[in-house]
Amino acid sequence: MTEIKYRMATKADAAAMSVLGQQSFIETFGDLYRPEDLDTFLQRHSEDRWREELRDEGISVRIAEQQGIFIGFAKVTPLALPVTAGGSPVELAQFYILKPWQGEGIAAPLMEWVLGEARSRGADALFLSVFSENHRARRFYDRYGFVFVQPYAFMVGDQADEDHILRLDLRKRRPS
Repeated sequence: MTEIKYRMATKADAAAMSVLGQQSFIETFGDLYRPEDLDTFLQRHSEDRWREELRDEGISVRIAEQQGIFIGFAKVTPLALPVTAGGSPVELAQFYILKPWQGEGIAAPLMEWVLGEARSRGADALFLSVFSENHRARRFYDRYGFVFVQPYAFMVGDQADEDHILRLDLRKRRPS
């Protein structure tokens, strides 16, 4: 396999991030929704929206690429999930890897970057939401010590999915 490279996304990556965001969501969840709900949701991955986010200093995006093709990414943002959190939390807002590259060792380096990014921001906690039926992702987050906080209605168009909000205490040492 050709080497996977990791780098920070820049404003120039908006178009490719739009394609990656849409493709990864459709691959993973596309068959769960009516076309109109999916189309509405995918506007979150429009090129204009990505351009805005990549200009935002509060948002950091790390890309995994192979031979110039974007294959995965992780996005750290200020906390926007509906939780009561003291201290200095941040959010892992998106973490996607295209299906052909899942299980190829890409997730761990992206997560290590997420943890480092969160700590560099002075965060004491990292929150995320994960679809309740995404067992693969849940096992991955469990290995890092994320714990269940509460259910969350994640909207895809007019459809509400049950997500689980998870929290990682960044003040604790990770289990080896």
